[in-house]
Amino acid sequence: MALNPQLFANGMPVPFVGEMFVLARDGVEFEIDKIVGANGGNVKAKGTIYLSNIRMVFVAKKPVGSFFAFDLPLLFVRGEKFNQPIFHCNNISGYVEPVVPEGEHRALYSTHSFKILFKEGGCGTFVPLFLNLIATVRQYNQHAAAYPAHEAAPRMDPLQAAQTPVDEMMRHAYVDPNDPTKIFLQQPTPESQLRRRTYHPQSAENSY
Repeated sequence: MALNPQLFANGMPVPFVGEMFVLARDGVEFEIDKIVGANGGNVKAKGTIYLSNIRMVFVAKKPVGSFFAFDLPLLFVRGEKFNQPIFHCNNISGYVEPVVPEGEHRALYSTHSFKILFKEGGCGTFVPLFLNLIATVRQYNQHAAAYPAHEAAPRMDPLQAAQTPVDEMMRHAYVDPNDPTKIFLQQPTPESQLRRRTYHPQSAENSY
C-alpha cells in the first residue's frame, strides 16, 4: 500500500511506466484501518476507485484530515472477498500488505484491512473485472501466488504486475447497465507526460 499517491489536478493517479488503467468507479465508500494520524487509525471516505494492471487507487471526494488517496498494489492484496449482506450494500473486503521502502524493516509496517462499499448503483461490471484481473495478475506472477493469503512475498516489486495483459479482458468485459463503472477503452491521457518509475517518493519524472 501507499498513502496519498501522486495525483494529477483532475484527481487521476499519476501512472507508472507500463501502467494501463482499466476502469474508474465513482460513488463508492472506502474504509481502511491503521492509518497514522487518523482518529483511531481508521478512515472512511467517499470517492472514486481507479483500477489498473498494477494497482487499485482510491481517491477521496474530500480529504479526511491529511488522507486524500490510498494505493493498493494488486500483488499485495490478499483475502479479497465479494460480500452481499442482506441488510447492507454489496462490498469487497480484503487485506493489503505494505510497500516497505528499501532498507526499512517489514515489522515496522502494518498490514491494512480494507473495504469498498458500493453505495450508488450496481457492481456487476466492477466486481467481475476486479476479481478476474487480480487472478490474472497472480497467474502471471506465480511466485507471488505461492505465498499464503495473509502474506506477501518478501521485497516483491509491485510493478511486476505491469506484465499482465489486460486488453482482451477489457474488450470482453460484461457491462452492467446499473453499474456506473467507466471502462477505459482508450487510456485517459492528461496533457502531462509525467510517469512514475518506483513506489518510492519523489520518483515521478517525464518519460517520453
